[in-house]
Amino acid sequence: MTIASRRRFQLALLLGPVSAFLAVFFLGPLAIMIVTSFLAPGLYGGVEWTFYPHNFGRILGFADPMFEEFDPIYIAIFLRSIEIAALTVLATLLVCYPAAFCIARLSDRWKNFCLFLITLPFFTSLIVRLFVWVLILRQTGLVNEVLLSTGLIERPLDLIYTKGAIILGMTYVFIPFMFMPVYASVEKLDWTLVRASLDLGAGPVRTFLRIILPLTAPGIAGGSVIVFIPALGNFVVPAVLGGAKVMMFGNLIEQQFLAARNWPFGAALAMMVMSVMLIMMIAHVILSGRRGAAAALAR
Repeated sequence: MTIASRRRFQLALLLGPVSAFLAVFFLGPLAIMIVTSFLAPGLYGGVEWTFYPHNFGRILGFADPMFEEFDPIYIAIFLRSIEIAALTVLATLLVCYPAAFCIARLSDRWKNFCLFLITLPFFTSLIVRLFVWVLILRQTGLVNEVLLSTGLIERPLDLIYTKGAIILGMTYVFIPFMFMPVYASVEKLDWTLVRASLDLGAGPVRTFLRIILPLTAPGIAGGSVIVFIPALGNFVVPAVLGGAKVMMFGNLIEQQFLAARNWPFGAALAMMVMSVMLIMMIAHVILSGRRGAAAALAR
C-alpha cells in the first residue's frame, strides 16, 4: 500500500463514523421532512401519500382554492421572524464586539476567567434562565418595582410578552455564539498594522474602518451566521417571553406539528426556514472564499 493510499484509508477511517452518523441522523430526517412537505395532510393527522404541492401554496400564494386559501399572515410571521433574528444579530454584535477587544487586551489569567464567564450560562438550563427574565420583566418584576419605587413611572410598563422582550432574551441566549468567532478574529488582530496606520496620520475612525474592521470581518460574518440561523427558527424564547402576542416561525411550526396535527404544512414551513439557512450558508462560504482569494493575491 502506497503512502497516498494509506493516508486515504486513514482519512476514511476517521471520517467514516462521523459521516455515517450525519447521514443517518441529519440527512435522513431532512429527507423525510422534504418528502412530507409535498404530501397531503391526513384528515385526523398524519399524512396521505398523495403529491400535494399546495402546502407551499398556503405560504407563497398558490393554495388549492377548493380546500385552502392563501393567507398573508404566514409571510408576515416569516418576515417578523427574519426581523427579530436580524435585530438579535445586531444586538449581540454591539455587545460582543467591544467586549472582545477589552478581553483580548487582558492578561492570560483574567482572559481565561472572562472566557469562563462567557460560557457559564451553558451550565444552567435554558428554561430556568428564561423564567428568570420573566420574573425580571413582568409587571410586578424587578424592573417595574425599581422604576415605581424611584418615581420614574406611575404605573407598570408592559415589558413582558413584547417584541423587545424576545430580542432581549435572544440576545442573552446567543451572546456566547457571537462572542467566540468575534473574539477569535480580535485575538489574531495584528496590532502593528493599527499602530502603523495611526503613525502614518490616519485617525482612529479611519484606522478602524480601513484596518480593524476588515481584519475582524471574518469573525463578524461567522458569528452573524451562527446567531441568525438558530434565532430564525427558535421557538423556546418567543414562547416564554413573547407568549401568544408575538409569534415567530418556530412557534408556528410547533403548532402545526403538535396542535393542528398538520404535518405536511409544518414540514413546508420548516423547509422555508431551511431554505433561508441554506442561502445564508452558501453566501457565507462564497464570500469567505472570495475574501481568502483576495488575501492570497495581496500576499
